[in-house]
Amino acid sequence: MLVVTLLFAGLVNAQNANRSKFISDSLQVYINRALTNWRIPGAAVCIVKDGKIVWMKGYGVKELGLTDKVDENTLFMIGSNTKAFTATALAMLQAQGKLSLDDKVTKYIPSFKLDNRPAGEMTTIRDLLCHRLGFATYQGDFTFYNTNLTRQDIIQRMALVKAAYPFRTTWGYTNSAFLTAGEIIPVAQGKSWEAWIKDNIFAPLGMGNTIALTKNMPAAFNKTVPHTLSDGRLTAIPYEMLDGLAPAGSICSSVNDLSKWVLCLLNDGKVGKRQVIPQSAIQATQEPQDIVGTVQHLNGVTDYQLYGLGWRIEDYLGHHIVMHNGGVGGYVSSVTLVPQEHLGIIVLTNTDTNNLIEALRWEMLDAYFKLPYRDYSDAYLQQYKDNEAAAQVLDKKIRDTVALNRQPALPVSAYVGKYVNDLYGTATVSLGDKNNLEMRFEHHTHMYALMQPLGGNRFYVVFSDPEFGKAVFPFYVQNGVVTGVKVKVDDEVERNPYEFRKVQ
Repeated sequence: MLVVTLLFAGLVNAQNANRSKFISDSLQVYINRALTNWRIPGAAVCIVKDGKIVWMKGYGVKELGLTDKVDENTLFMIGSNTKAFTATALAMLQAQGKLSLDDKVTKYIPSFKLDNRPAGEMTTIRDLLCHRLGFATYQGDFTFYNTNLTRQDIIQRMALVKAAYPFRTTWGYTNSAFLTAGEIIPVAQGKSWEAWIKDNIFAPLGMGNTIALTKNMPAAFNKTVPHTLSDGRLTAIPYEMLDGLAPAGSICSSVNDLSKWVLCLLNDGKVGKRQVIPQSAIQATQEPQDIVGTVQHLNGVTDYQLYGLGWRIEDYLGHHIVMHNGGVGGYVSSVTLVPQEHLGIIVLTNTDTNNLIEALRWEMLDAYFKLPYRDYSDAYLQQYKDNEAAAQVLDKKIRDTVALNRQPALPVSAYVGKYVNDLYGTATVSLGDKNNLEMRFEHHTHMYALMQPLGGNRFYVVFSDPEFGKAVFPFYVQNGVVTGVKVKVDDEVERNPYEFRKVQ
C-alpha cells in the first residue's frame, strides 16, 4: 500500500505541472485507489473525445467475494440515466411530426389527472420531462418505487399525490412524470416504450448488450450484482424490479454500449454518415426548461444548474455541461457531456454507497480544462464519513433507548391492525417476537419493517430492505385508542412522510 500511495502522490505532483497528462498517466492509479477507499466491488469508466474513445476499462469484480472481473461489456443498472433516452425518444417523435412536446398529456392519456384538476388538464409532455408538475423531489416514490404496481396503476395514483407546490412554479424531481411521458409512446406509435427504444435507439446505435427492463437483468450473462453498505457491512442485495417506472429508470447497460450513445449525441446524432437521431431532437432535450438552483463545487466554484428534458444543464467556469446521475438499489452512475469540447464521460458502479461518480466527473473535467488538481475522491469520501459518523451517533442513541426496554404507552396488541393511506394503500401491523411489532406493506410484498418500542407511542423501525433505511414511527392515540401512524422511509426513496389511519 505504501508503494501505491507514494506512486500516486508522485503522479499527482507531476500532473499539477501538466494537467493534460492526468488521464494517460494517473487515472488508472486514481481509480484503483478510489475503489478500495470507497469499498466499490466493480466499476466501468469511459471517456470519449473528438469522436474517439480515449479510455474504456472495467475495474474490480461483478460480485463481492467472487473473481469474475468487470469488463467494458458488463451490464450495470443505470437508473435515471434512462431518462435521457425517454426524452430523446419523444423529441425524435416530435422531429418526425408524430407529436409535439407541447401537446397536452390528456390527448394521449385521457385518464391522466392531478390533484389540482386544472393543472392536470394543462400538463404537457414537456412538463412531464422537466419535472415541473409541482411535486416535491421524489414525492410519491415510496408508493411507486420497486413495487408491484403497474404503469397504469401509477399513472392513476398520481391524481392522489397532494402536490407540494403550485403547478409550474418549482422544480421537483418526479419519476412518475417520466413514466407517464414514456407511456405516451405506445399511444402515438402502437409500440411499447421498451420496444420503441430498442428498435429506434439501441439497435441503430449498435447497443446490442443493453436491455430496457430490469426483469431481464438477472438472466443476463455478463452482468454485475448490486451492493450496498448497511451498518458498515458491504453486502450484495437483490435486483430491484423497476419496470413499473421503466421510462424513468429501468435501462441496464455497459460502458461500451453507452459510449455509442454518447458519441452519437456529441456528433449531432450521426453515426458515421447516418443520421440516427435528428439534431433537432438532441437540441430539444438540451434546451434549458427549468431552474434547479445554484450549486457549489468542492473547489469553491458556485454556478447555476438548470434542467432540460432528461438532462441537468450547468455552467462550470464558462463551460456548458450536460449531465445526469442515476441511482437505484445497489448502483449509481453518471453520464456527462461537454458538447463544445466534444467530450463525454461515463462512470458506472455496482454499489449505491459512493460518490466516486461525482469525483471522477469533476476530476476529469478539471484535467481537460487544465484546472488545478483537487483529489475530489478523498474530499467526497471525507464528507461521506463525517455524515455517516453523525448518522451512526444518532442511531446508537435510539438503539440505546430500545435497550432500556421501555414499554409502550398501551398494550402492544393495541397497535396491531390494518392501516390505510389514500395514496399508498394498506399496511398491516402484527405481533412479532419479544414485544416487537412488524409492519408489512401491500405493494412491497417482499419487505417488512421491524418495530421496537421506544416508550410512549414511538417505535424504532428497521426495514428489511436496507434501501428503505431506519426511522422512528410515532403512533397517534386519542382517548386511549390508536388512530394512525406516521411512516417514513429513507430520504433517497422519498422525503415526505405518509400518514396512515387505523381502520381495524
